[in-house]
Amino acid sequence: MARRRVSNPLALAVLASLTERPMHPYEISTTLRQRAKEESIKLNYGSLYSVVDALAKHGLIEAQETVREGRRPERTIYAITEAGKSEFADWLSEMLSSPVKEFTQFEAALALLAGLPPDDVLTLLDTRVMRLHHEITALRAGLELAAQQGLPRLFAIESEYWLALREAELSFVKSLMAQIRDGSLEGVDGWREYHETGVLPDLTDLAAGRERLRKVE
Repeated sequence: MARRRVSNPLALAVLASLTERPMHPYEISTTLRQRAKEESIKLNYGSLYSVVDALAKHGLIEAQETVREGRRPERTIYAITEAGKSEFADWLSEMLSSPVKEFTQFEAALALLAGLPPDDVLTLLDTRVMRLHHEITALRAGLELAAQQGLPRLFAIESEYWLALREAELSFVKSLMAQIRDGSLEGVDGWREYHETGVLPDLTDLAAGRERLRKVE
């Protein structure tokens, strides 16, 4: 992945907005929220101004004019530069074409799964399954409503992606729970014994196994 002068994904959203027309930061924020982009890109007003300043500092956008509407404070309208257009196209192309390692909270929890007793984990995962079902139902309803209102799929594609991830996660969690319950998950007996007796299982081959897995990844 290329080293970006401004690497916050919000900066990419700002550049995308300014490819449409010059805007002031408040208008950019309003546009992103109207299009529900804050569900995919972390957005708050303070960080938006910091991102705008950074983009301007690196010559990717430039102040075009300052306007005042009624008694509101002055607002600076920014336009994207040629360098900004090039950066936007290159950055978006890289993000679409190149998978990257993303450290999610659930992955971290799975990596530390053995820290809790198996039965406790099953109870917690059962709660997760219930919440996943709720999320999936809400996502499907939202997509159906968007389709009924005539929103082209292009503008809801990130919701479809999120739905696919949630459905895949639900399938994975259910399978994992079944393997813990029936004892077919390799290592589950030692895991259960550790929480019952306090005696650690033999982990001699663990480091070698993890190294082989890392090479495959």
